[in-house]
Amino acid sequence: MESRFNLLANNLGAKIAKRIYNVALAIVDSPLPQATQSLVMLRASQVNGCGFCVDYHAKDATAVGETAVRLSLVAAWRESTVFTDAERAALALTEEGTRIADASQGVSDETWAKVREHYDDDQIAALVSLIAMINANNRFNVIVRNPGGSYQPGQFAGMAN
Repeated sequence: MESRFNLLANNLGAKIAKRIYNVALAIVDSPLPQATQSLVMLRASQVNGCGFCVDYHAKDATAVGETAVRLSLVAAWRESTVFTDAERAALALTEEGTRIADASQGVSDETWAKVREHYDDDQIAALVSLIAMINANNRFNVIVRNPGGSYQPGQFAGMAN
């Protein structure tokens, strides 16, 4: 499988990607736990069928010490015992925020209440932004059909600024 279009090889595409990467850095530096960030990015990427992003976020999570058990159970988080209540709230928000078109109510009040129970305002700002940004990234990669499998942890580290 080959990519349809290399956004990073295009001047405008690279400029846009750099700005998106800088938003991602602000989220990484937020008080939202890194483990939660990794789980959210992986789950949204699974829901959206983005092979490139699943590869990217599974490998990055592994590189920072996430366990294979937790990564393999993200897709079945509701039926798993390895996630905290806070992580479950974040994963529920991720799914509801990702599947907006599939749910007539969007994000439920019940899910939002669970998020408010576990996260402060700065963490919520980071979580909502992370869900929005990973969905945007998934769409970029699905549209141009970037395949998964070749990502190396840290591959985009030089994109900042």
